[in-house]
Amino acid sequence: MDSAKTYKALVVREGDDKRFSKAIEEVSMDFLPKGEVLIRVHYAALNYKDALSASGHKGITKSYPHTPGVDASGIVEESQSSDFKEGDKVIVTSYDLGMNTKGGFAEYISVPAHWVVPLPSGMSLLEAMVIGTAGFTAALALHKMELNGQKPSMGEILVSGASGGVGSLAVNLLHGAGYTVIASSGKSEYYPWLKKIGAKHCINREELIPQDDRPLMRSRWAGAIDTVGGETLSSILRACGRNGSVASCGLVRSPFFEISVYPFILNGVNLLGVDSAETPLSLRRHLWNELSGHWKPGNLEDMHKEVSLEEIPGYMNDILSGETVGRIIASLA
Repeated sequence: MDSAKTYKALVVREGDDKRFSKAIEEVSMDFLPKGEVLIRVHYAALNYKDALSASGHKGITKSYPHTPGVDASGIVEESQSSDFKEGDKVIVTSYDLGMNTKGGFAEYISVPAHWVVPLPSGMSLLEAMVIGTAGFTAALALHKMELNGQKPSMGEILVSGASGGVGSLAVNLLHGAGYTVIASSGKSEYYPWLKKIGAKHCINREELIPQDDRPLMRSRWAGAIDTVGGETLSSILRACGRNGSVASCGLVRSPFFEISVYPFILNGVNLLGVDSAETPLSLRRHLWNELSGHWKPGNLEDMHKEVSLEEIPGYMNDILSGETVGRIIASLA
């Protein structure tokens, strides 16, 4: 790595007054950690966690200055690992990228080799980022649901927070896998779009707010992927059909929820946790290959907006306030 070389990056800094600022800067290659694989970033996807990091959330990022970006795709420029060579097209998502390791909103990242996944055949670098951690999380959720017996023949699957990144890709993925999808969103203006990408029905998120404290409700779906958490997750569990699975992968509403054991011991409902950040490499590669094959989401061109690196700070504010729809992709190629 040529330390005299510079590159462009989004840098978040903490001031003496404990306030945080973010700006596009020209920084030295010494700003990067000493990883085994140096990657020239072509695309980076915006996630909720990135906006938290850029806001100074010490539970995400402990020290600053820092570059957020938990998703990146690009081309290997230097490698100290026999698994990768110059010119390889690769994906890096999750692990510590963008958290305490300088992330994807920059022209370069430097990471350990075991974080890197070869770009599967049948997938472009841009498509990999439209899918990104959001699509990978949706795929991991469906994988765990099916391991626990979920099948399309059991009935409809609910997706909460359906207009967001994980939610919209879950809608798309489930539809492609043969499931009938109910999409829940507070943005009724996007119902036509949700139906275009795979939803059969759309409901307002207010329908998932508990109206009473009954331990069980009438069954309304056979399973669910929940990106919201809080009382929404409680309602979803109480209205899930017998032996269905509910995959939990978000906390936009709240990280806490209250529920009795009745959905579990009377209806046999499975509550599945989805931790995409530390997925073992073998399963990670398997799911990326699935996402480039028979699980590849359709309509990817309708599911993202491509922007410049300079525009990303503005979209970080939007994602925190719930104003983004689909995926926001920074183009650095």
